[in-house]
Order: sequence, then structure tokens, then C-alpha cells
Amino acid sequence: MRHVALPAGVIEYDEAGSGPPVVLLHGLLMDHTLWDSVLPLLPRGFRYLRPVLPLGAHRRPMNPGADLTLRGQVRLVSDFLDALGLEGVTLVHTDWGGALFLTAHGLDRRVARQVILPCEAFGNFPPGLPGKMVTLAVRLPGGLKLAARQLRIGRLRRLPMLFGQMARRPVPDHLVHRWTEPLLRDPAIRRDLIAYCRGPFDTRELIRDTEALSRFAGETLVLWSPDNRVMPPEHGRRLAELLPAGQYAEVPGAYVLSMLDEPETVAREIGRFLTSSSGR
Repeated sequence: MRHVALPAGVIEYDEAGSGPPVVLLHGLLMDHTLWDSVLPLLPRGFRYLRPVLPLGAHRRPMNPGADLTLRGQVRLVSDFLDALGLEGVTLVHTDWGGALFLTAHGLDRRVARQVILPCEAFGNFPPGLPGKMVTLAVRLPGGLKLAARQLRIGRLRRLPMLFGQMARRPVPDHLVHRWTEPLLRDPAIRRDLIAYCRGPFDTRELIRDTEALSRFAGETLVLWSPDNRVMPPEHGRRLAELLPAGQYAEVPGAYVLSMLDEPETVAREIGRFLTSSSGR
């Protein structure tokens, strides 16, 4: 793993290939390994970067006092692109929708194109039953550690309030153990996640910031999974219609984490988008 120092702290990231940059993001209580099954299937000729955001599965705590609210996390993504001097980025969103707000915050100058898999959007923060579970866990003493331990038990992990509505296929033990280990081990990691989850989420502001994507002129592929219950299917089509150069495609049979459920389909659709004539 490589690392880069940002104002909020040190961010680790994985990098593979060379060419135009493609930045693959992840969601809450996950890290870059979410993309392990898709990465080898993506086309050559691109520089794939997978940062580990401070969303609970990161291994390096952020600086004490760092702004890790939603607004601070959006700034952190922008700082990451700036620190590496990336230009013409294709930014890939999944589960966590905060980076959709780069345009609203005037921080998207390095982003040329986007791919939006099922993620938080409009007023859907935090999303569905899993979002409510995390919201409850951060407000109970020891709640995060208890939730992390429950995620490590396969039969509990399949419950709707945990990962049962996030992935159609069982999420592998080795991934979940990796994602939950920092949270169980380090109170500073728990502090970082709590700082995000207890931050303000104003529904009107969230909707307004999502709708600011109407100002994003670059091509965008909205690659939605219509069968999931956490990120509403209508949000996918609404995003595609909102974006001036939006395209819409679906991953049938997948839930939110379509890169785990249907990695070949996700890789094929993203690859087709990356290698389209207007994107090279």
C-alpha cells in the first residue's frame, strides 16, 4: 500500500496500471478490497487508484480534531486528488454518496467523468436498515464493537439490518474480518467513524447538493442495481436524467454491492464506459 499525507491525516491507497486515472471509492465499514474481484477484469491502459477513506475500515487514524463530517469527507476526497496531482479523473462511487457532492462544493475540477453505482443520494443519508443500524450503534456505549462482532458471524451478517440487503451473495469472511479489524482494535478508528456518523445530515441540503450534479458536464455512467432495497431504484434513473451527459445501465440480480454480486457485469460495463471513444 502507498500513502499520502493530507490535511486531515495520512490516507493509504492501492495503485495499479498506468494511463488516465480511475479512482475507485468504497463505502462505510469497507476498504479498497471491495474492488478485488473487479480490478483484474478492468481494461488495461488506465491508472487505477483505490484510496482507503476514513469510514471505519481504515488502518491509520486521522489527525485529532480533523473534520470528518460529511462535508469534511468530501473535502478529503478533493485533497486526495490534489495531493496526487490527478487530472482528468474518472471517479467511481459506490455505497457512500458523499463524493457526489464535489460539484456542489466547487471541488470537481479534477474530475472529468464519473461512474455511479448504487449509493446514497438525494435525502437517502444514512440509507435503509443498514444505515439505521449504524446510526444506532454509534449512539450506544460499545455499540460499534458489538456491531463489528455481529458482522463477523455469517448467519448474523445475512440479517437485513447488517449486510443482508447490501449483497445478494454472502460477503466473504476474509473481507469482513479485514474490514472490522481496525474498528475492534483501535479506539481512534472508532472515534473517526463516530465523528462522521454523528455529523449533521440535513435532508434539504443533501437533496440540493445532489441536484447540483446538473452542473457537471462530463460524461457519467449510472450503473444501478434495480433489485436492491437500500438505494432506491428510482434514484438511479433520476441521477441519469439529472446529469447533462448521463447514461443509465443496470446490473440485474445484484444488490448495493454489485461488484461482489456480479463482478463480471460491473467490470464489463465500467470497461465499456472507460474505453468509449469520448473518454480516451
